[in-house]
Amino acid sequence: MPQNEYIEESIRRHGRRLDYEERKRKRAAREAHSAATFAKTVHGLRAKLYNKKRHAEKIQMKKTIKQHEEKQATKKDAEAVPEGAVPTYLLDREGQQRAKILSNMIKQKRKEKAGKWTVPLPKVRGITEDEMFKVIKTGKHKTKQWKRMITKPTFVGEGFTRKPPKYERFIRPMALRYKKANVTHPELKATFCLPIISVKKNPQSPLYTSLGVLTKGTVVEVNVSELGLVTTSGKVVWGKYAQITNNPENDGCINAVLLV
Repeated sequence: MPQNEYIEESIRRHGRRLDYEERKRKRAAREAHSAATFAKTVHGLRAKLYNKKRHAEKIQMKKTIKQHEEKQATKKDAEAVPEGAVPTYLLDREGQQRAKILSNMIKQKRKEKAGKWTVPLPKVRGITEDEMFKVIKTGKHKTKQWKRMITKPTFVGEGFTRKPPKYERFIRPMALRYKKANVTHPELKATFCLPIISVKKNPQSPLYTSLGVLTKGTVVEVNVSELGLVTTSGKVVWGKYAQITNNPENDGCINAVLLV
């Protein structure tokens, strides 16, 4: 068990307190009041940022409400032709019936499809350069400070060759290089040790992406050929993306969730 999951472990073993649901409901009911109080008292830059956030939330809320509204519409129905004699001015009209179009159902399906590609960790803690890099002093009198040693785990690829020490600006220690990750398939509920192909995106910085730094939230490409996944046309899927969900520098391994 990772160090920071003792609360989850306790819940799994002993369950939650008996009034948990009631307290949760009351807390949710109070949120509107506390938000209003905060909005009244806050000022300056914090007020601007808070109002901007609330504005975006309200727009999203209105969009959601609009989606869930049922629309009335008419559509032609061949079976709904009136019986008996029809006046001349109604001869050109076909039978119509009123129908409710639930546009939100279609939109919901689209959202679910789009949601399949959303990452498990949309937000991660920012890492400062002081935390990421260690300054290496060089030169005869140790006065030059242009070299940096990366203190986080990295991925460098199969045919990687270091530059000569004289020209190497970023040093990636061999002890912190990783080649494999423990990837969990969310639908199969199984974990596989798969080789990493490349680092697709590090949310911290494009520089960290190009250096292959592996931090929490990084999206990596893994080789899933041994899982036997196939496309609709019958071709074997070779590479898939996965997002790192742990802190590799603390745990000594990489845990990731496959983006299916």
